Amino acid sequence: MKAFLIAVLILALPPMVQAQNDPLYAQYLNNPLLINPAYAGFNKTFNLSTAFRKQWAGFDGSPATLALTAHSSLLDNKMGTGLIISQDRIGENTNTFIQAVYSYKINLSSSLQLSFGLQGGLISYRSDNSRLNPYDPTDPLFSGTQITIKPSMGSGVILRGDKFFAGLSVPRMLRVKTDFENTVGTGEVDLYTQHFYAFFSYVFLINERIRFKPATLLRAVPGAPLSADLNALFTIDNKYTGGVFTRNTNTFGFLIQATFSQFRFGYAFEMPTNKSVGTHFTTHDLTLGINIGLFRFHDTLQLSDY
Repeated sequence: MKAFLIAVLILALPPMVQAQNDPLYAQYLNNPLLINPAYAGFNKTFNLSTAFRKQWAGFDGSPATLALTAHSSLLDNKMGTGLIISQDRIGENTNTFIQAVYSYKINLSSSLQLSFGLQGGLISYRSDNSRLNPYDPTDPLFSGTQITIKPSMGSGVILRGDKFFAGLSVPRMLRVKTDFENTVGTGEVDLYTQHFYAFFSYVFLINERIRFKPATLLRAVPGAPLSADLNALFTIDNKYTGGVFTRNTNTFGFLIQATFSQFRFGYAFEMPTNKSVGTHFTTHDLTLGINIGLFRFHDTLQLSDY
């Protein structure tokens, strides 16, 4: 049954047959560093954050993603540096991603800032066919574990004003190919194709306590349809956030976030429609973060919408 469900998943997502996809993150609004290195040190503190996403909970072999990010502003908040570690698992495949990030910020005016970001590191692609069920140890298809380690680099840019935030990024710029052995159709195949992201949000001040922030994220992959996330969020006293979102109108969900002193907790829930894979399976996305002032120029009390 597990092999059948994984096969259905692969057939339902054609781009995955040809190459791996970037993990999905419902809470990129809370931590844009996951998709754009220009966010490193952006909020003028040291930030440590962990995230866990279980997509289509209850679906055998469904995607699960664990991510850890750490970043800090440096040199009077003119630069930022940090680290991204993430692991994405789907069925018998596990991808581990380790990247160092760097950003440089330019103040175009008193209310306009431009940030450039770079990231570089390694990606490990691991496929363990012995995890498939049914398992036949005498069949060469199930023998051994295929591991491919490749370099990775990415870049991004962010423009921020008093009320808006816009970004463009390609977190992994290098296309990855490999030769698989002991598998049907042996030969060179694509492991990864570049993903392009465009993000924009705007803040409307309802009153002194309440702010409304609509946002959109566009995700483009060569050979696949354009993906669009639409978000509508309300923030109260710059501490409590709640709202709704949709991805291509195939998935709908809600997001909540609470900030207590220096700690930040977020949760997102997604429910697919009849247009989506895993119609009867929900998705859960959890984040936990902390902001700390390590240097004299860090500002843990700043009021920021991003």
